[in-house]
Amino acid sequence: MKPNLKPRLKLHPKLKPNLKPNLKAGVKDVDLDKILRLLTLRYATAALVLVALASLYGAATFSRPGEASEDGRKAFITTAVMVCPGHEGGRLAMQSLPDRKGGGSVAMTPTKGGPALGAMSAPGQGWDEKTKSGEDSYTLRATGAMAAGLEAEQTTHWGGGPDRGLAGARCAAPGTDQWFVGPGPDSADELDLYLTNVDAQPAFVDLTALSGEGPLESVDGRGIRVDPYSTRVVKIGESAEGLGDVVKSAADLGLRVRTSTGRVAASVRVRIGAKKGIEWLPRAHAAAPSLIVPGVPDGAGERRLLVTVPGESDAQVRVQVITTEGTYTPQGREILDAPARTVTSVGLDRALLGKAASVRLLADRPIIAGFAAERGADIGYGTATPPLTGSGPGIVADNRFDSALLLSAPAAAATVQVRTLNADGASAPKDIRIPAGSTVRTELEAPAGNGGSGGDDAAYGAVIVPKPGSGPVHASRVLATGKGGGYLFTVLPIIPARTTIHLPDTADSQTALIPG
Repeated sequence: MKPNLKPRLKLHPKLKPNLKPNLKAGVKDVDLDKILRLLTLRYATAALVLVALASLYGAATFSRPGEASEDGRKAFITTAVMVCPGHEGGRLAMQSLPDRKGGGSVAMTPTKGGPALGAMSAPGQGWDEKTKSGEDSYTLRATGAMAAGLEAEQTTHWGGGPDRGLAGARCAAPGTDQWFVGPGPDSADELDLYLTNVDAQPAFVDLTALSGEGPLESVDGRGIRVDPYSTRVVKIGESAEGLGDVVKSAADLGLRVRTSTGRVAASVRVRIGAKKGIEWLPRAHAAAPSLIVPGVPDGAGERRLLVTVPGESDAQVRVQVITTEGTYTPQGREILDAPARTVTSVGLDRALLGKAASVRLLADRPIIAGFAAERGADIGYGTATPPLTGSGPGIVADNRFDSALLLSAPAAAATVQVRTLNADGASAPKDIRIPAGSTVRTELEAPAGNGGSGGDDAAYGAVIVPKPGSGPVHASRVLATGKGGGYLFTVLPIIPARTTIHLPDTADSQTALIPG
């Protein structure tokens, strides 16, 4: 019997499976109403999804801030906390940014608590107070307009005794990850790390270190507890929490201070030896492939560049010095090969020949850099800095004795305006021009009337502001006293004052309304 191949929706049961069906079959038996209902349902569902997405996107679009959000990405700082390490006799000084509108309050108190040592209530004010050796640090807290651009400094001057020297430290903001580069225990009599917790919960700190021989692996230095509102002093190389014996042989050290819980303000005090100088190490600039290290002081004595490679790969670093006579590459030091996870020391004496300078570093991977300087009976240390800006000027809280600024313009020519301030008022603004690719040294002078309130030991502040159209400027302050073998000095790298904070960018996004 032949199969029936007339168009039908259903094939005969006896139809062999290898026969191809006619594609035209069964059209008259298709339920078109059912198909239309099915298609209508599917398209309706898709349309509802599109409407829902459009409504969400529309809500995000119509509710966004608009063009004003561009200006809203920055806001003026209204709170600030800093810690001066204290513990030794010296002077604390604060300087607020002048020409600011609004008030606020600033108070310097012992970290453990107690009456305030000093306070300020109006922009442009400065304050200083001598302190005695003790067992506490000092915490500065500021609110309102006074917080923006506020700087504080601790300086110590010992004219004799085993700690003879002049030392200065910028009072530090609490953080969670900080680096310091300087001498190791093999080069210094004492290397003390000050950890201060300004919060109500305990903080826990982990230490790691790099040396000229590579990483100093150790299970020590982990989980250091710092109680609320207290300072803990850790002696590097002399205790288990100070990384123990593994760091004792390090001549140069890159020390990393990280918290696993909370935050701490960290400072490192160095004593090279009895009557051989004291200093506080500046907090290092974050690792970057391009750095400017300002403030290498002029005069006799050893000058060394310290380059730390925190990553796992070796770095090649191009070195240039920016001096009072221009920019050039040190002979034989065109390219520095710096091994991974190592601190590399490079002598600069022959390249500088006693000239003040900055050092420009261009590397093929992120590095950390600073310098060590010796002169007379003292030592000083510097670090890389960001350039000063109109919105982030340089502020120095404590100038006295012989104070000078070292200003470098690594690219285009620059001009800065310098003013000094104290309780008697402010000096007339002074414009300082720095030719492109050079360093300028300029002496600071106290405002009129300062000499009547303490002579050359009286503190005064300084504000350094780049002029509109100026090229980038990097700066340090050198404070010095004495002559010959009794010469004492300290170097303070000047960083841009923090006046604003960055807020998160705003943009059209469904994630603003749809949970991730």
